[in-house]
Amino acid sequence: MTDSGEVVAPGHPDYERLRLPALPNYHHIRPRAIVRCFNTDDVTQALAHARESGTHITPRGGGHCFAGRSSTNGIVIDLTPMNDVSVQDGMAVIGAGARLAEVYAGLDRHGLTLPAGCGPAVGIAGLTLGGGLGLLGRRHGLTSDRLRAAQVVLPDGAVVDCAADREPGLFWALRGAGGGQFGVVTKLVFDPVPAERTTRFVLTWPGTGARDVLRAWQEIAPDAPDELSANLKIDAQRVIVFGAGEPGDLVDLAPATSDISTMPYHELKQSFDDLGDLGPGPVTSRSEFFRRSLPDQAVTTLLAGLAPGRELNFTPMGGAYNRVPATATAFAHRAERFMIEHVSADADWVHRSWAGVHHHASGRVYPNFPDPHLDDPLTAYHGENLARLKDFKAHYDPTRLLNFPQSL
Repeated sequence: MTDSGEVVAPGHPDYERLRLPALPNYHHIRPRAIVRCFNTDDVTQALAHARESGTHITPRGGGHCFAGRSSTNGIVIDLTPMNDVSVQDGMAVIGAGARLAEVYAGLDRHGLTLPAGCGPAVGIAGLTLGGGLGLLGRRHGLTSDRLRAAQVVLPDGAVVDCAADREPGLFWALRGAGGGQFGVVTKLVFDPVPAERTTRFVLTWPGTGARDVLRAWQEIAPDAPDELSANLKIDAQRVIVFGAGEPGDLVDLAPATSDISTMPYHELKQSFDDLGDLGPGPVTSRSEFFRRSLPDQAVTTLLAGLAPGRELNFTPMGGAYNRVPATATAFAHRAERFMIEHVSADADWVHRSWAGVHHHASGRVYPNFPDPHLDDPLTAYHGENLARLKDFKAHYDPTRLLNFPQSL
């Protein structure tokens, strides 16, 4: 199928290892083949085979898609061999198969980093193409806001380099709605930021303090100075506020424990890898954005269902995230205050918890946290940008070679 790429089919000694995405929810899916792509030509040939054979195809970087889009019974384009990280003329040039641990390590050698997520095995391409939230985001914006160019193999096999002045429509669409929609991205070029020493904090309270901490957090965190990013995690036993920057007013909430230190930014990222681990099995996750603080009754409803193995995660927005117009890129969620994620192996509780506060939400959903249960998913993901995105989908992928449930 390819000249340099490796085709791994059932029976190959590496098949069982390579077929598995990151999330165990989708370990039952068995691709017809995994094509390990080492260069753009490999991707082009894999897409050509899919066109000619009518086989479903999906690209995979990190394999963390909540809705299983990183897997298929057809062909998986495995981009992980394309993981080079370099700095050229001050720009970060990154292969689409790089994971965040590789990105941070590669850039840190140059004293640079990107505003991106914490999970070391998360793929830089998928994170960026859906927006990209992270601990530097309130200061520097989305990961996709730092994107300056991308190389893309289109469904018809054409290879294009897009930027603000080259294929500007495609470049606009990739920044917030590009995951497996318009083509297969093989290279990304970013404007990085300095990797400065950063204050790291972890504040904890017993679970009995959840109501007071949540009330205060939703007023403080979204309006805090850009330099402060304070995430909130609540389970049945404890409350954790963690992040980067000086915690300021959050310390006034009298935490039971307080761990505040200064360290290199790449070390800070690694230090949060194991917070709130729900275990190795399948979990269900649903989330929404909110533009207003929850009223007291909604807080009561939200906290009442917590039990061991159930977790609520709160991510602050505001800052640089919200200073970009909603139509400037495909990422439409520029007026939100925070996001709530409901996570558990108990899917019934996740649905009940989500529904309990849904009528207070904005109805918008982070594209990188896709939700198979939404009634109107495309509006939830793309808001006022949906019509324009549909036009670009028709232009760049008229035969819908790249498709999945809830695709454009």
